[in-house]
Amino acid sequence: MVIGILSIVLNTNAQKKEIKITIEQLSQNIYMLTGQGGNIGVFKNEKGIFIIDNQFARLSDRILSKLKTISDKTVTMAINTHYHGDHTGGNENIATKGATIFAQKNVRSRMEGIQKEKGKITPSSLPVITFNEGLQLYFKDENISAFHVHNAHTDGDAIIYFTKGNVLHMGDTFFNNRYPYIDLKSGGSIKGYIKAVEKALLIANDDTKIIPGHGKLASKNDLDEFLKMLTKLTNAIQKEINSGKSENEIIKNTGLTAEYDAKGFGNGFINPERIRKTIYTSLTNSEK
Repeated sequence: MVIGILSIVLNTNAQKKEIKITIEQLSQNIYMLTGQGGNIGVFKNEKGIFIIDNQFARLSDRILSKLKTISDKTVTMAINTHYHGDHTGGNENIATKGATIFAQKNVRSRMEGIQKEKGKITPSSLPVITFNEGLQLYFKDENISAFHVHNAHTDGDAIIYFTKGNVLHMGDTFFNNRYPYIDLKSGGSIKGYIKAVEKALLIANDDTKIIPGHGKLASKNDLDEFLKMLTKLTNAIQKEINSGKSENEIIKNTGLTAEYDAKGFGNGFINPERIRKTIYTSLTNSEK
């Protein structure tokens, strides 16, 4: 089992420069916190603070301090959208302060597997409540729905929807205006990724505020453009595969992604050549 490459790169970068922690208010009680790693969803409620993801362990104190600017209550509940360290690195720190951690069951399994490989089991860092397909949480002024989306970014992804606030957190099933990182070694696939975005679009409406795993706050139009990009690239690469083109020919064919390269999609962690390789590998993997 392999730790996500994205987590490693972001953690390395975080150690090289000062990270700015910011909070953007999305509704009366819902916020988006950005720093280093996956975007954090924040819900201030009668029980305390509920968060979605928590970035790296070394940022926990700064994140918790920033949360004090919106509430003097503690973090009581947290959901991990998947297992990568730039989303779950702070699990142990918030759990020891009283937070209960939730996640899709494969998240716990993969985190346990990584810890066993390292020879150090840290139970307090693991989700203590897991679910298979979905989870409903009810608060005084908000209802929250978590949905498992299969074999998308990983095999344990969840998207989280605040039904009254009309805010959708997508974890790494959405990289706003960027090519996505699809962790094929952890159960991710391009076809599952597309289905996850399609599901999110069924949930969202024109007024929905969408928190991507990485990138700026988005709208349904942004997500729709993201889906068009995924679909066009996948169809184009599948056509090349069907015509007998080799892996190297497809990876080196800049024309396949030129339209979206020009729009800046390749300026993030995943460059154009890498997304072509990822999609090709996923499409030709007989297990997907």
